[in-house]
Amino acid sequence: MPLSFTENRKKTRQISIGCVKIGGFAPVAVQSMTSTHTQDVPKTVAQIKKLEEAGCEIIRVAVPDKEAALAISAIQKEIAIPLVADIHFDHRLAILSAQNGADALRINPGNIGGADKIKQVVECANDFGIPIRIGVNAGSLEQDILDRHHGVTAPAMVESALRHIDLLTSNEFYNIKISLKASDVPRTIEAYRLLSEKVDFPLHLGVTEAGTLFPGIVKSSLGVGMLLSEGIGDTLRISLTSDPVNEVRVGYEILKALGLRRHGPELISCPTCGRCDIDLFHIVEEIDPFLLTIKTPIKVAIMGCVVNGPGEAREADVGIAGGNGVGILFKKGAVVKKFPQEKLVEILKEEIRALEETPSS
Repeated sequence: MPLSFTENRKKTRQISIGCVKIGGFAPVAVQSMTSTHTQDVPKTVAQIKKLEEAGCEIIRVAVPDKEAALAISAIQKEIAIPLVADIHFDHRLAILSAQNGADALRINPGNIGGADKIKQVVECANDFGIPIRIGVNAGSLEQDILDRHHGVTAPAMVESALRHIDLLTSNEFYNIKISLKASDVPRTIEAYRLLSEKVDFPLHLGVTEAGTLFPGIVKSSLGVGMLLSEGIGDTLRISLTSDPVNEVRVGYEILKALGLRRHGPELISCPTCGRCDIDLFHIVEEIDPFLLTIKTPIKVAIMGCVVNGPGEAREADVGIAGGNGVGILFKKGAVVKKFPQEKLVEILKEEIRALEETPSS
């Protein structure tokens, strides 16, 4: 059996963000955040629909002002996934967002105001039956905590989280999830590990400000992947300076690699070497975007060696390998038929479509 990390997941309290369950052994949910101005409803809705198509299960929007908070009502009418309002500095925007249909609130207690303002937000969330994410960020810890810990450390982040958990629970509010994000991997991992030992609230994973596509993927895969492999984490957002659709795709790739979710096809392809006698890069560039249109969780292999390819990808549902003008189609590691190399892409697409249309037994 393939290696899986599902058995060691820590059980946490379960909350609901709209129709999506978080925690309590529910599937690890994949989130993203819009990059549009929230008050531009048509653009925001258009981006959310693209994210929905990519498999995004929860979407977060920035709420910097009253106009953005009011726009939530119109956005909600056009989308199919739960919406989280992201609030900084002004507790009144959190209240207005809830009143306009937000399915959850994300606040950074370090910058939203004192206990009285947080109490008002909590009472509003209780009235509307929506959860609050306590979003602790390494860049906005309270000054007294920074002084006590001599700077931004993982224990300082955890102390901030515990302080704000106490603020919410002292108001009899337990509909909570928590994030502890830093821009570096070691501090992020340490903070989540420490907090996981102290609370059973569901945890929202991420490495904040991870960077552009390639550095961001590496940082997020290491940070989020290591935590998930230890059973820590109930939902995630991959932060990339890129199209947010890429955040969703990377999130699912991490979950698939750990055996935690099955979402769409998995592509297996060789890195190429001196034995490769096929335009593998061109074939992969054609197949990769095509696979984004397929929802069935199948394994597809594209190999550059007709000798070793089928054997190396024997667990793939379907695949191709070729060289010297000839290619083969193989299924489950067994050769099915030879074809001219120029027909391999067309044949592979046909076989993938057939697999998607065939009900699984």
